[in-house]
Amino acid sequence: MSQIKCPHCGEVFTVDQSSYAEILSQVRNDAFNTEVHEKLEQIKALQQKDLENEQIKYKQKLKEEISQKDREILELNQKIQSLDQKKEIEKKNVESKLKEEVNQKDKELQSMQSRLQLFEKEAELKVQQELALKEKQMMELTTKMELERKQTELEKQSLKENYQIQLRIKEDEIERYKDFKLKQSTKMLGETLEQHCEILFNRMRMTAFPNATFEKDNDARSGSKGDFIYREFDNQGIEIISIMFEMKNEGDETATKKKNESFFKELDKDRNEKKCEYAVLVSLLESDSELYNVGITDVSYQYPKMFVVRPQFFLPIISLLRNASLNALKYKQEAQLMKQQNIDVTRFEEELDEFKVGFARNYKLASDKFKIAIEEIDKTITHLQKTKDALLSSENNLRLANNKADDLTVKKLVKDNPTMKKKFDELN
Repeated sequence: MSQIKCPHCGEVFTVDQSSYAEILSQVRNDAFNTEVHEKLEQIKALQQKDLENEQIKYKQKLKEEISQKDREILELNQKIQSLDQKKEIEKKNVESKLKEEVNQKDKELQSMQSRLQLFEKEAELKVQQELALKEKQMMELTTKMELERKQTELEKQSLKENYQIQLRIKEDEIERYKDFKLKQSTKMLGETLEQHCEILFNRMRMTAFPNATFEKDNDARSGSKGDFIYREFDNQGIEIISIMFEMKNEGDETATKKKNESFFKELDKDRNEKKCEYAVLVSLLESDSELYNVGITDVSYQYPKMFVVRPQFFLPIISLLRNASLNALKYKQEAQLMKQQNIDVTRFEEELDEFKVGFARNYKLASDKFKIAIEEIDKTITHLQKTKDALLSSENNLRLANNKADDLTVKKLVKDNPTMKKKFDELN
């Protein structure tokens, strides 16, 4: 992790390696290239100036040497003039010697001029080579920076697309789970709950319940009546099962919300008066209750053989109770035969009770499974929503980091940061 101090507000924030690399790649922009170019121009100017100073010094030195020789020649001429009376041979020898020395000095001067020209050419060639090398390095650095920038852009685009794809997938999954959850607790719009249940039963009557009746309870002699009574008989006229149904719906705009328990006592009374084996309350009341939202709820701990179901479990509860009664049908048939033959049915009742206990246990297990399934669906929706929020938050943080990186320049990084400044100086 690396820390970067904002030059405007002074805030210090921490970035990871990938973000730091991204900021560094953006820092190497036109401003950095301009500074590099200025540094090269300064180096070239300094080298040119040093070369000119060396030439001036060398020429000055030659001039001083020539001046010194001129002075020596002048002194020798003066001596020659003072020694005119001396031997002519000696004079000629001296003049010859002086001429030779002058020629030698001319040769040395020409040689020095040749070497000076050669040095100038070598220095110029060296400067050109250094400039070419610097330009090559700058081109390589620029190319590398461009490749890194493009690679960073591609990585950012790829990361953004991956986040968007994952976000869309999570949103689709959330919508599917919400739709599934909604279908598990749908309120029947455009028709009453009684009509809905009656339509559902009539659709399946001939295929699933050919020997059953599902009729309105119109007998109100006791002062109350249920909504529907389900009865089914076998071919010998023995009743397989009978269920008293009560349907309760409630609109969202209802000010006073009713509870399911307030209808249990009346429903149990109707079941007993109409001689029904089971009582089922099909209810949309208490829509937020975890107890009733599992689908099928056994409330026999309050009233015997009573269940509360959501509308989507209307047909399943009939099938469950009907299948259980069909399994017990042979016992009923045997009991009827025994009663006709005055046979003791004590053992039969024990087996029937044993079957009922087994059925209650199996039903409780099935009910627990329904509840677990609904809870898992709720957990999945919550998890997917958290994933969606995390992806949105990550995208927002990437956007903020990108904005901060766009606002960052070489000067802002180097300012008040001797470590970064030293690194750039070494790079230059």
